Amino acid sequence: MTMDYKKTLNLPNTAFPMKGNLAQREPERLKKWNEADLYNKIRQEFVGRPKFILHDGPPYANGEIHIGHAVNKVLKDIIVKSKSLSGFDAPYVPGWDCHGLPIELQVEKKIGKAGVKVSPAVFRKACREYAGKQVNIQKEAFIRLGILGDWEHPYLTMDFAFEADIVRSLGKISQNGHIAKGAKPVHWCTDCGSALAEAEVEYEDKHSPAVDVRFQVVDVDGFLSRCHHVPEHEGSGPLSVVIWTTTPWTLPANQGVALNPDLEYAVVQCEKDGNKERLVVAEALLKDAMLRYDIENYHVVAYCKGAELEHQLLQHPFYDRQVPIILGDHVTTEAGTGAVHTAPGHGQDDYVVGLKYGLPVDNPVGNDGVFLPNTEIFAGEHVFNANAHVLEVLEQQGKLLHHVAILHSYPHCWRHKTPIIFRATPQWFISMDKNKLREQALDEVKRVAWIPEWGQARIESMMEGRPDWCISRQRTWGVPITFFVHKETGELHPRTAELVEQVAQRIEQQGIEAWFELDAAELLGDEAEHYEKMTDTLDVWFDSGVTHACVLEKREQLSFPADLYLEGSDQHRGWFQSSLLASVAMNEVAPYKAVLTHGFTVDADGKKMSKSKGNVVAPQSVMKDLGADVLRLWVAATDYRGEMTVSDEILRRTSDGYRRLRNTARFLLSNLDDFDPAQHLVDSKDLLALDRWVMDRAFALQEEVKIAYETYQFQHIYQKVHHFCVIDLGGFYLDIIKDRQYTAKADGLARRSAQTAMYHVLEALTRWLAPIISYTADEIWQYLPGERSESVFLETWYQGLVELDDDSAFNREFWQKVMAVRAAVGKELEKSRAKGDIGSSLNAELELYCNAEFFDVLKQLSNELHFIFITSNALVIAEHNAPEEAIQTEIEGIKLKVVVSEHDKCVRCWHQRPDVGKQAEHPELCGRCVENVAGDGEHRHYA
Repeated sequence: MTMDYKKTLNLPNTAFPMKGNLAQREPERLKKWNEADLYNKIRQEFVGRPKFILHDGPPYANGEIHIGHAVNKVLKDIIVKSKSLSGFDAPYVPGWDCHGLPIELQVEKKIGKAGVKVSPAVFRKACREYAGKQVNIQKEAFIRLGILGDWEHPYLTMDFAFEADIVRSLGKISQNGHIAKGAKPVHWCTDCGSALAEAEVEYEDKHSPAVDVRFQVVDVDGFLSRCHHVPEHEGSGPLSVVIWTTTPWTLPANQGVALNPDLEYAVVQCEKDGNKERLVVAEALLKDAMLRYDIENYHVVAYCKGAELEHQLLQHPFYDRQVPIILGDHVTTEAGTGAVHTAPGHGQDDYVVGLKYGLPVDNPVGNDGVFLPNTEIFAGEHVFNANAHVLEVLEQQGKLLHHVAILHSYPHCWRHKTPIIFRATPQWFISMDKNKLREQALDEVKRVAWIPEWGQARIESMMEGRPDWCISRQRTWGVPITFFVHKETGELHPRTAELVEQVAQRIEQQGIEAWFELDAAELLGDEAEHYEKMTDTLDVWFDSGVTHACVLEKREQLSFPADLYLEGSDQHRGWFQSSLLASVAMNEVAPYKAVLTHGFTVDADGKKMSKSKGNVVAPQSVMKDLGADVLRLWVAATDYRGEMTVSDEILRRTSDGYRRLRNTARFLLSNLDDFDPAQHLVDSKDLLALDRWVMDRAFALQEEVKIAYETYQFQHIYQKVHHFCVIDLGGFYLDIIKDRQYTAKADGLARRSAQTAMYHVLEALTRWLAPIISYTADEIWQYLPGERSESVFLETWYQGLVELDDDSAFNREFWQKVMAVRAAVGKELEKSRAKGDIGSSLNAELELYCNAEFFDVLKQLSNELHFIFITSNALVIAEHNAPEEAIQTEIEGIKLKVVVSEHDKCVRCWHQRPDVGKQAEHPELCGRCVENVAGDGEHRHYA
């Protein structure tokens, strides 16, 4: 009767599920983390260790999270968790930006405008409630992503204490001499009815009228006396300097015409519409201009440098005023005429050059974008609608030389997606140059590590050219600018620092309403009648820009400056810059030691995501379908330095990669079912050579993984770990040891050696994966044998791996050669299988004819070499003995002969060996299996 030997095999067994079922299983694990108070346990475990502070840039509390939010938070979580594994105390305090226009707009839809349908106080209360609900919606989604943080105590810019600290930050910046007030041109959205920050402006294509306009010279003789010309050949007809502009609506505010001092200008005699005239344009643009005006016959009658025409007067094209020629380096020959119409109330360059010449800062446009009632000719017209009227007036006055509609890049409001205007209004600014803030900030930029490196050049270029920071807004839902200004002198109250602190203390108790309800006399007494209490609110970029003061410097577990700020690449002009300026203005130091940026998400075609295109990948849907760990793995596997491509198909492929990692862990666990490290762990010096190799391979990989985490190269981690699981383990080590694992004596050294190696590898692998596929890594942790901590997140990098000795006969170089030979032999076996010569590789016996190098290598494996190839036998023979039928493998120096084994097959291990049936008690077994079933177990040394 045939004996059932299946019971004598050590077949794999584990309760660890094959299928992830992440959508169902992750919420269960999340519940366990919450019940165990895991985040605070991590804090307790790592107390006293070196700190690593990643400061969270606050998302805006409005709407569901999108895929960009998910990328940002997952990258932060990967870093924080990896820093804990590296032995740092790495707390993570999430935060939200809660004030500002988007929330106002949402609340307006529900209850109407503040001061119209409801009181400002009621409106602010509704804004606070709305923001709170939005925070909770987003918080729930972030937690579901597996982000570990202090979710019970996030920072909210609308918390009373936070609002008070924003006010204190303003006070400190004022005390340090960086605050200025003035009527300066700012980006103004007529839909918002408010000034916009640089970061709230985006550029889109817009059709505009491009016009060439004559500004007639007042004193022709005086003008020409400054030019070089042939005597008595000055030409004839009116003399005009020609400007070119794409904003005709700004001409009512014109106060001058700017020329470049170093450019050569030509006085051109020509004829237009039958009338002789003389036009002044930059020589470099002369041909283009004449072509544009359709003037074929012209000649130059005089030349001069721009500098020679300074202070010459020109007649405004339709108002009864004369304006001067001024000089500015901002005038170029990129387009137009080389003469720039200058309206200091409508442009930054115009304002700066106008300041130099003392030009009036005229702004005839109201908050709504409509010309003021006292605006001559154009009163009551919206600026963009007035363009046509301006052209009509210019035509009537004979001043319109040419006009055409052009498509060009133009600033738009990032919220309304509508064109904005530059408009001079009384605003509060943080001055870039008054107290050397720009210079100090640029010095600090050089001390910061920028990742990628191009981030430094990007922020430097933005800082070098940026205007003063307009920090005031004319809104209802925002932190107030808590200043008292003298009604006559416009100066701040001399006790401003003291008053700001008194107001901050009130805001700590009542929130920002304390300022809006405040009677100035309560703080100023009899002085109150001489001072105006400001009603403007702060730019929300100021709120988030001072989080270093309101969070890092206030929370005991955090510290200033932060080790890292991490946000999207658009934040070089947003949060990175506002934080830098605020911190340098307050502390003369950057708020961060390093800044890391990631790209934006796009679809498979590289297009931006939008609901209208139907290409949005919602993180909520991904988590419900594939699970958060698949989304996290996609983030880690993608090079975040550029655009990050995502689609359903890409996520499905990522899911396949996830399954490979999970299945590897499951295979390892299934072979550790009866392994107790306290009893069965084999000392590294007693391990079989192949087991020592896999320990060394994991050791080397762990060093690479640690460096990749340290340098934030997460895609390398995925690639290397995936390669390790697929090639090193699945394609080599695990494939070879299956025989030993399943057929060796259960408690013999051969099997316990393999189990020891697998145990060490899985201990390390689980930690490598923990920052990325957090739910799965913690799930694996619960199934690993031996006593252990409650969660993998309470651990540091695994210390149980052992490095191979380079001087050992079985060193890394040895195993690299063995792997190469195995791959080459495998290809030849596959050819034999395809031809039908053999079925499985165990049908084959190998004769390897090797040169001296490979002969010495393979001989070291002795009679265990066939286990490497998973054949029934393998002989190593000197190359010169190779018969003619031996096949040349892809490795020079190795020929191969595949022989079909004629021996009987062992029913237990399936090897075909000459000693099958030699033992009467076990007639169907080979000698090795008899020893494993009935004896002390086989002896293995190498494989």
